[in-house]
Parts: sequence; C-alpha cells; structure tokens
Amino acid sequence: MIGYEPYVNDNVLVTAGKEVVLTIAMNESYSTADEVVVVYDRSMDDAITNSEYTSVSARAFNLEDTKRYAGALGDPSRMAQNFAGVVGANDSRNDIVVRGNSPAGMLWQMEGMIIPNPNHFGSLSSTGGPVSMLNNNVLDKSDFMTSAFPAPYGNALSGAFDLKMRNGNPEKYEFVGQVGFNGFELGAEGPMWDQSSFLVNYRYSTLGAFKALGINFGTGSAVPDYQDVNIKLATKIGEAGTLTLFGTGGKSDVAFYGADVDTTQVDLYGDPDRNTKVDYQTGWLGLSYDHTLSENTFFKVLVGASGTHETYKGDSLDPVSRAAYHDEEAELTTTRYSVAGSLRHKFSNRASVIGGFFVDRTNYYLYRIEDIKLPTETVNINIQDNATLSQAYAQVRARVTEDLTLNGGIHLQHYTLGNATSVEPRAGITWSLSPSMSINAGYGLHSQAQNIYVYNVQAPSSNGELVRSNLDLGFTRSHHAVLGYDWFVNNDIRIRLEGYYQWLFDVPVETVSSSFSAINTGSTFTPSNRANLANNGTGSNVGLELTVEHFFRNGFYFLVTGSLFDSRYVGSDGIERNTAYNSKYVANILGGKEFRVGENNVLAVNLKLSTTGGRYLTPIDLEASKTQGKTVYDESQAYTDRQAAYFRADFRISYRIEFGSSTMEFALDLQNVTNHQNVFLERYNPRTGGITTEYQQGFFPVPTFKWTF
Repeated sequence: MIGYEPYVNDNVLVTAGKEVVLTIAMNESYSTADEVVVVYDRSMDDAITNSEYTSVSARAFNLEDTKRYAGALGDPSRMAQNFAGVVGANDSRNDIVVRGNSPAGMLWQMEGMIIPNPNHFGSLSSTGGPVSMLNNNVLDKSDFMTSAFPAPYGNALSGAFDLKMRNGNPEKYEFVGQVGFNGFELGAEGPMWDQSSFLVNYRYSTLGAFKALGINFGTGSAVPDYQDVNIKLATKIGEAGTLTLFGTGGKSDVAFYGADVDTTQVDLYGDPDRNTKVDYQTGWLGLSYDHTLSENTFFKVLVGASGTHETYKGDSLDPVSRAAYHDEEAELTTTRYSVAGSLRHKFSNRASVIGGFFVDRTNYYLYRIEDIKLPTETVNINIQDNATLSQAYAQVRARVTEDLTLNGGIHLQHYTLGNATSVEPRAGITWSLSPSMSINAGYGLHSQAQNIYVYNVQAPSSNGELVRSNLDLGFTRSHHAVLGYDWFVNNDIRIRLEGYYQWLFDVPVETVSSSFSAINTGSTFTPSNRANLANNGTGSNVGLELTVEHFFRNGFYFLVTGSLFDSRYVGSDGIERNTAYNSKYVANILGGKEFRVGENNVLAVNLKLSTTGGRYLTPIDLEASKTQGKTVYDESQAYTDRQAAYFRADFRISYRIEFGSSTMEFALDLQNVTNHQNVFLERYNPRTGGITTEYQQGFFPVPTFKWTF
C-alpha cells in the first residue's frame, strides 16, 4: 500500500491440519508518494521485533523455531539459549544466563502483564526450571531482548522476554493432540460468536511413561509429576475495541527418597542421605482491553493476578539405622495483583510516542525452618506482609532522516520494600548505511528490586530479637552500553556483530568482609539466607558477540552464534573475582533441512552443536566437610576452580504427513548423542570421606507425536 514499506515473511508453515491466520503490522515509510514503486528491502524480514522501539540486542522470537531446533524440546527458554550472548550449560534447567548476568535478572511478561517464574518445579528464588509451562502450541511471535532494552521494560538487569499468545482460529474449529517430553497434550480452538475466538490447551506429565521405558532423565527413581493449562479468549467490542482474557496455571511435585537413590546412576537432585518432597504451583490470569481511538492513537488497559505456592519438606537419614528424621520445611506463598496501561500516539510517519505504567501489589507469606527440634534450630524466615512496585515510562521514536532513527525514553520505578526510587534514561540509535546495512547503538540505566525473600530474611539483633536486617536494601543497578553492526547479506542471510559493556553497582553484599555477592544467586531452587546485607557491591560484564543466520527459506536454515565475554564482581572483601556465570565463551551451530517426500509429506533433519567454557566453582573445604558431615565450601577462594568445558550435540529427525484435512507428525530428539560427560556439580560424600563429581544428563532420546485436525 502507498505510504508503507513492504513486508516479507517467508517463514510461514502451512499444513492441512492447521489453518494459518496472520495479523501483519505494516511499517510506515519515511516519505509518501502518489505512485507505487516496487523495490526489495532486505531489512524487512522475519528478524524484526514486535516493538519498534528496540535499537540493539533484540530479536524476534519465532515459535516455529522451538518446534524445529534440535535440543529445544518445544521450550522457548531452551531455544533462547542458542542466541548470541545467552548461556545454558545446565541440562537439568532452562535458566537464561544473559551476558554473564544471573538468570534472576530476567523480566518475564505475558500479553503486557508481568508474570512469575513460568516453569514447573520452579521456585520463588529463580526464573528457571526443568520443564517449561510455556506451550509453543499457543504462543505467538514474541520479543527477546538481552541488553539496553527500551523504556517500556523495567525491574530487570539482564534481559526481557515479552511473550504473546496467539488468538484462536476465528473461522473454524481445530484440535491438536500431542505426546512428547512436555506431556500428553490436548488443545482446541475456534470461534465463539461473531468476531470472537477461544484457545485452550492442557498438558499432563509423560515422565512416568519415559521411566517405564527405562529412560533416565536425571531424577533417579523419582518420577516428577506436573500438569498445566493455557487459555485465551478474544472478542471484538464495537468497531475499535478488543477484550481479551488470557491465563496459564500449572502445578508440579516430586519426592526423592534417599533409600531409593542409586549412586551408580545419574541423579541430579537426589541425595542418598535425605528425603526431599517439593511442590510448586504457579499461574496468572489477565483481562485486557485495547482500543483504537483514532487512526493515530491507541490505548490498552490490563488488570490481572498471579501467584506462586511452594512447599518443601526434608528428612535426614541416620547413616546406620537409615531412620528418617524430619528436620527442615518451608512454605513460600505470593499473590500479586497487577494493573497496567499504555497509550501510543503517532504524530506522523516519522515520529511516535508511547507511555504507560505498571502497578504490582504483592501479598506474601514466607516461612522456612532448619534443624527442627535440634539445638541448632533456625527459623530463617517467618513473615507475612505486602509490597508494591510502581513503574511508569515514556518512549519517543523519531526518524530524523530516511537513514537515521532515534529512540529515547525514561523509565521510573518505586518499590515500597527498601523505599527505593529509580529514574532511568534509555537511548538508542539506528543509522542505515544502505538498505541492507546499519550501525546500531544503545544505552540504558537499569534497576532491579531484590528477590522478595531476600528482604525478609530474619537474623538475631544485638538483643537476640529476630529482625529483617535486609529490609532497607535498595535496587541493584547497572549501566548498559552496546554498539552493533547489522548486515543483511541477501534475503536469506543476516550477520550481526555486537560489543557491550555493563557496569553493575549497588549490588547486595555482606556488611562484614566476605566473598558473597547477590550477583551470583538465582540459578538454584534454594533461596539465600544471607542476612545483614548492604548495597555496596559492584560487578562488570564485557563481551563481543557474532550471529550468522540463514533464515528458514526453501526448507533450509542455519544459525551460528559465538560470544566472548568476561564477567567479574567485587564483594565486601574488596577482591575482584569471576562470577558464577563467567564461562568466558559460548558457541552454537544449528542447522536443518526439509526434504519433500512425494507430494504432501516432509522429512526434516536438524543438528545442534554447542560448547561453553567451564564455569568457575568455589572449592570444597574437605576437612571442614568431614567435621560437619556435609559439603562446606572455602568461601575465601570463591570461584577460583574452573570446570572442564561443556560440549553437547543434539539431533532431531521428524516426518510430517499431510492428509486431506489433518496433519500428523512423528519426531525423535536425540539429546547429547555423543553421551558426553559434562560436570554438574561436586559435593562431599560422607560415605567415602571424599569429593564426588556428578555429571549432567547423558544420552536421552525423546520421541514426539503430534496430530492436528
């Protein structure tokens, strides 16, 4: 259409069993004309983000790739680990480690609402888990940002995942049935009434079936149980409004019994000297209304609620009698009520502005006790309270010339815990050297509140009374600076090079001299019970990233990413150290090819190779461990021992059959096909009196069957 730049999308999969409904947002051209001149613009491709306000370190997240990439298992988080600057290197979890930052620095949003940890077997202290609740059969194109993100995104230090759910098919009823790693799955969608649709999907764990087949997925004799449901209802209100209800809920539980632990097999979580029972429930429900006020003005309002409920019970086993003694338990519950709104106005085809707000009020009950009924009994936390995080933002986008685009904004936030306030400028620039080349730069000041558990840890005061010694903590803050180069070699291939520097400050560390820093937390199920913290720590991340990508065209794609980086921190002892996430480098090579078999069927093969530098560990103090009968670390030598490098190869083969009105697909994911032994952790073994090295998941085949009709 005259006045709009062309849009090209070659990556649309059309099958007999699933009708494709596309909603395409056109980008206005810099100048208008009275006649149409058809030209090919290589920059308009499926790499463009939903948000027009991103300048650097952002990419579109195509959900078809989660179904295509080897090793992704349909998990958006595991797929994101293939992007430049992102490190996984832990087969048991899908934590997203961005540019050396803690995974706790991630922001998760769904349909514009801030959501909690979207994983089964998650925890209040983390943003990852073994199995994702995010279902790639219901998600839509989304945005993934790794640095210097624009003003609409706040309370995050490392990255932002802005997720969207697709609408159900408004024209006809469709169904899906699937069996795979993520569960037995049933889904339905279709019209409800005029200009409305529904989408619902339910999954239940299949790991019990995998266990019956003799497949060891790293939990020993324990069988994890989980289930989740996703819904979205959308309807038009008049000519200009849309009302949308969306939600996700899930629950998971598992029990590890020490007597059942086989020390000769891979068991990433079980301990032969303990019984452990965990239960995790989380979910969110949102109602949004968006309205087009005029050709140039659009607003959206949202109300919602989300929550988490986590329980833990632990028993120690007597080394001789093997009798169980209940010595530890925890209950952590949060309920968050959210209100958000945004207004976007286009002044012309060269300038637009967006502004908005988020208000999230959280009610919480946190309880954790250790060494129950022993002389060393400790109540780490026993608090019921509430907290409110308020955020506001404004962002302007201006095309100064046809080749120069500026993004500028400001983000404000206030948190009642710690009574912390932050004013954060954001800026970005894109300079097009040609229709296919551009130089991009971005800067942002970013702040993040501490995990709600950290504020409420209790410790005895000078008079012996338990107090919340961390209640005055402020935000952890950081400056992000990024410089990048983008080159669309042709319609198929894109090359991106980015260099960045991040300086973190006001990081919580102990008031006494120690190597502890909150910069290293967030990648385990267990929260930190460190008390008497102050915002006196610092850290830095510096690196260079390269992406070479051949988009999925004519049944072929490849993605090559590489990152060199250095991640350092300084604790209250004043010593600069490696962070827990400083693996120094990461490289991924992915590729795949589809072959047409006959007239309607498709055979696809996909391969992934991944390697990561070894992470730094804190060495175990063997003598202290022998004395206490458990693993004790030498904190004075924090993160000085380095693991061996991580390597893994994954292979996926699939076969898709098109029938008259349905599609059937069979797939086999072969995880870690070389059975490479990657270090998981080291811990003290009281049976041998030595240190035991445990390894991550070995060879793991995952079959999948899917039928859409």
